[in-house]
Amino acid sequence: MKEKSFKTIINQGLAGLFHICAHELKNVFKDQGVLIFFILVPLLYPLLYAFIYTDEVVREVPAAVVDHSKSSISRKYLRLIDATPDVHIQSYCADMEEAKELVKEGRVYGIIYIPEDFSKELAAGKQAHVSLFCDMSGMLYYKALLMSATNASLEINRQIKIVRLGNTTERQDEISTAPITYEPVSLFNPQDGFASFLIPAVLILIIQQTLLLGIGMAAGTAREKNRYADLIPANRHYQGTLRIVLGKSLAYLLIYAIISAYILCAVPKMFSLVQIAQAGTLLAFVLPYLLACIFFSMTCSIFIHHRESCMMIYVFTSLPLLFISGISWPGASIPAFWKVFSWIFPSTFGINGFVRINNMGATLWDVQTEYHALWLQAGIYFVTTCLVYRYQILLSHRHAIDKLKQLKQKRLLFKKTEKA
Repeated sequence: MKEKSFKTIINQGLAGLFHICAHELKNVFKDQGVLIFFILVPLLYPLLYAFIYTDEVVREVPAAVVDHSKSSISRKYLRLIDATPDVHIQSYCADMEEAKELVKEGRVYGIIYIPEDFSKELAAGKQAHVSLFCDMSGMLYYKALLMSATNASLEINRQIKIVRLGNTTERQDEISTAPITYEPVSLFNPQDGFASFLIPAVLILIIQQTLLLGIGMAAGTAREKNRYADLIPANRHYQGTLRIVLGKSLAYLLIYAIISAYILCAVPKMFSLVQIAQAGTLLAFVLPYLLACIFFSMTCSIFIHHRESCMMIYVFTSLPLLFISGISWPGASIPAFWKVFSWIFPSTFGINGFVRINNMGATLWDVQTEYHALWLQAGIYFVTTCLVYRYQILLSHRHAIDKLKQLKQKRLLFKKTEKA
């Protein structure tokens, strides 16, 4: 008898779980708002970002020049800058005010200022200074201008050294100016492309943020449709905490298993981005990340009482989360508080682990810190989801009991009035 009752409980639990899963999938595809965040945004956002940065690097950034030196060495320096593939000297201005006007009008993105004493300082054997002003609305413009100016300065410095050495052989000049020859190559991103650097991190973040928004909107919809603004309906299928949490999370996992395959595999393939991950390693890493994101989103959805609230709460967090992950800003420069704060979010470990697996060919052993952290987050957020959903179940039962009591009181009053 005990065996039969146990089997009955298991069968009922599984039946309830799959019923909740099917019902959640049905709600997702019926709700246009949730469908946008679960399907449309993950399909289009990666393409949008990849299209924007598909050129990888910025070439021929227009710049203005203010040359108060008007010497042969200053002109030579400017020719070296203009000869680089990154910068194009578009205008020669009489003063800084004229150059600033060009920046304001958007005709140039930077100003190269050479002071009057530039050639005199060099002739006297002193250090000369060149000022570089840049429109910081585009970091790639700043990088192009800075690298071009730096390389031109190094070349001028090398030529000055050769002149001062006097009558020497070509080999002696080479040894004295460059005792050790080297060729700088960026590891895992030899073309210094912005897309190869940023897009993998953005793809991982899109998964977390769309889950937060979609699950939050679904929770807001459930509360708006409920008479008592409860997250869990008073229904016989919605009785056990585990079956509710597992049923809902299974529905989201089924959707995002397909979405993640598209975002992490198809999109990089379309735009020829770096993709050297082993399929088994990538699958093993993405599973705990998806679970952590789903349970984290379900826990956070407890705070959403209206459909629109999730957009106001979560959308603005995307950029800060990208910065504190340590990808777009050096991890060593992030303050300890923000570094610890970033551990709350699955995206921190997901971004760092995925970039190392996808772009650097790392194995699970190489990213074991991130891998174990994601499983830990999945476990912790699963427990928190169960706790908040258990509270919601009890709240829903309390409201159902109150409703029954009110109905009984109304019936009693109705009977009394009939007798009277």
